Amino acid sequence: MPHLLDDPTDALSAVPAAGSRRGAPVVGHLRFYYGPMDCGKSTLALQVDHNQARQGRRGLLLVHHDRSGKAQITSRIGITRTAIEVHAGVDVRDLVRARWAEGVRVDYLIVDEAQFLAPDQVDQLAELADDVQVDVYCFGIATDFRSELFPGSRRLFELADDLQPVQVDVLCWCGLPARFNARVVDGEVVRAGDTVLVADTERESPHSTQATTVRYQVLCRRHFRLGDLGPTVAAQGQLSLA
Repeated sequence: MPHLLDDPTDALSAVPAAGSRRGAPVVGHLRFYYGPMDCGKSTLALQVDHNQARQGRRGLLLVHHDRSGKAQITSRIGITRTAIEVHAGVDVRDLVRARWAEGVRVDYLIVDEAQFLAPDQVDQLAELADDVQVDVYCFGIATDFRSELFPGSRRLFELADDLQPVQVDVLCWCGLPARFNARVVDGEVVRAGDTVLVADTERESPHSTQATTVRYQVLCRRHFRLGDLGPTVAAQGQLSLA
């Protein structure tokens, strides 16, 4: 039986040879690193890219709806890398094929804000891992402002080989561990609206002139249920998203 990658009828058969990767069985992995806002997911994504590149591996950085509004992966500690914007109509396999057509191998993908992927795009990532041995590292938030799984995150939970919570404690204003991303509009927690509304967790400007201010605040389960933002929200330094 011919090897899968030698089959000219296969949709992903155009992958170029990458040294010994053709000579030994290599398994690609699909990994999902998840956590609430402010836990360092983007920082970890860039660290993984750095470590992979140091070993001579070639990768692509992908993102959808970065907080900066640009096609880049942005860490809150100030590290930024240019990335490819993956909107809903993008077939991720085509991005890899385009590199193959240029004679460039693709060993791994870094996907930030993976919660915004469409479920079929997650399927495409799994196909790349299984059929052409690309390692895929996804980073994102598991649940939205209603505490319901994002469609992309749900599909990653269903398909990923490894599920890794990001091990950086994020605290509610009360001091307990927090993992719920409350959407706050004009100082009140809201529980209805569009699933995708990109904002950040930086401190609000006291001089803001906008009529409506939208931001997110990470809360423990109890205070998320109660919609309790704490006695002095402004003093918490909890996100400002306009």
